[in-house]
Amino acid sequence: MAVYRVEGCSWNCYPGTTVLVNKLDIRDQAELDTAEKQITLLRGIQAEQETEFRDVDFEFYKRLHFTIFSDLYDWAGKLRTINISKKGTVFCKHDELETIGRLKFERLRSLDYLCGMSPDRFLDELAELYHELNMLHPFREGNGRTLRLFITLLVRNAGHDTDFACCDSDMLSIATIRAAQGDITLLRRVFEEIIQI
Repeated sequence: MAVYRVEGCSWNCYPGTTVLVNKLDIRDQAELDTAEKQITLLRGIQAEQETEFRDVDFEFYKRLHFTIFSDLYDWAGKLRTINISKKGTVFCKHDELETIGRLKFERLRSLDYLCGMSPDRFLDELAELYHELNMLHPFREGNGRTLRLFITLLVRNAGHDTDFACCDSDMLSIATIRAAQGDITLLRRVFEEIIQI
């Protein structure tokens, strides 16, 4: 589980803990982390293999989250109702998520889901989209996994291939922090290294 600063830190947690209430009723954070990693890895692989890239909008994005996390949390696929931040990065206010999320996907549709672009423009738009969806951070937990799955499906739909397993996770984390500070160049460089165009 990611370490977030959360408005009302105990929201949806077991009393006296920061362990999220879960369908498995696991109350130990390390045990929940292990179970979550195993379950979401399996569901993520399944979603990557079985999800059709059609009718892609903000609802599609929410369904991806539901697919990955519904075995664990009742709120899978639902927008968070609290404000969160992580490592100094403040994410979108919860009451603006629906409007901004819809707009991001409308813009993506207007760009034909990045299909037919030159390699440079594709990488520019992809890095910008990744940054914007990361700053949206629409869910209480599981934003990174949902985002990486979506980007994998988007890149494949555009006729390219990517593998986040080849990505240095620390470098990706640093790149997203720099992007939040206004410098997207490292994030674009990460995509240059993991996407075959």
